[in-house]
Amino acid sequence: MPKTTVGLVGYGLGGSVFHAPLISAIPELRLATVVTSRRERVAQDLPGVHVAATVAELLSDPAIDLVVVASPSPTHFEIARAALHAGKHVVVDKPFATSVMEANELIALAEAKSRSISVFQNRRWDNDFLTLRKCIAEGLLGNVYHYEAHFDRFRPQLKGGWREEPIKGAGLLFDLGSHLIDQALQLFGMPRAVFADVTSQRDAAMTGDYFHLILDYGPRRAILHAANLVREPGPHFLIHGDAGSFLKYGMDSQEDALKAGVRPGQPGFGDDASASYGQLTAADGARRTIPTLRGAYQEYYAGIAALLRYGAPIPVNAADSRDGLIVIEAATRSAVERRTVAIV
Repeated sequence: MPKTTVGLVGYGLGGSVFHAPLISAIPELRLATVVTSRRERVAQDLPGVHVAATVAELLSDPAIDLVVVASPSPTHFEIARAALHAGKHVVVDKPFATSVMEANELIALAEAKSRSISVFQNRRWDNDFLTLRKCIAEGLLGNVYHYEAHFDRFRPQLKGGWREEPIKGAGLLFDLGSHLIDQALQLFGMPRAVFADVTSQRDAAMTGDYFHLILDYGPRRAILHAANLVREPGPHFLIHGDAGSFLKYGMDSQEDALKAGVRPGQPGFGDDASASYGQLTAADGARRTIPTLRGAYQEYYAGIAALLRYGAPIPVNAADSRDGLIVIEAATRSAVERRTVAIV
């Protein structure tokens, strides 16, 4: 069976660090074309891959089976819609779109065109999240009543670029919030309500660069937090249940590995330093170290290849990411109105 031919739109951080290397790691996929102005960088990184000047040029190529949208978030909807109208399968980087309305339109269009659409929620395959999910599934924490996830960084200076411009789909809630919300929804489903504090803390910041969300699951609370002025981060995950607690410091290593040129399958990819392994404290006070499972971002594209070639289950259903946008919209309203917002 011939390889599935892939076209990539965008060669910034997402396209060059995540999508191109991960697509190239899957034998059943062939990255054929990249739409970007960074022609020389593509020639250096991806010899033999064609560079297209426009999305229209890419979509007019009948050999392209799958279009991966890794352009700035405000452009996701228009490019994904054009790709579906052109008869292509589509992968969209997170956030899926800039509104629930846009997400629903894309899902409906994909169904009408009998094409697949999926969202690159790669942090479902973070090593620490895989480990935590396994602990919960095995009942090591019992019933979870407090779930806390932080994505904190120390970036006191603005970097510039579209993520920090006052435009739709920019800001930390759409950026890192898309990850943290998706992980929480994978574990617990949709919350009943959300209370959110979203603000700008850095001088001259024009978008929200801090958020603190409290998701209401009845007696359970899921707290999701991200900020750019945290020099010494606390735990990345802090979970309490009626059978014990789990605490984990440090972030998944795959992004840094990809930036350094390490690829899936090479030694160390997806591994965690033993000093950062999580700590489980049982109800009786007994403590033990939980070795971190290996992270596996490449599994997302392995799943896409299996979907398109063999009809396997989709690795990330676009409806899941639409649900994440429902939470983001409710959180945005909560922050503006300073109240808890029910999620219907």
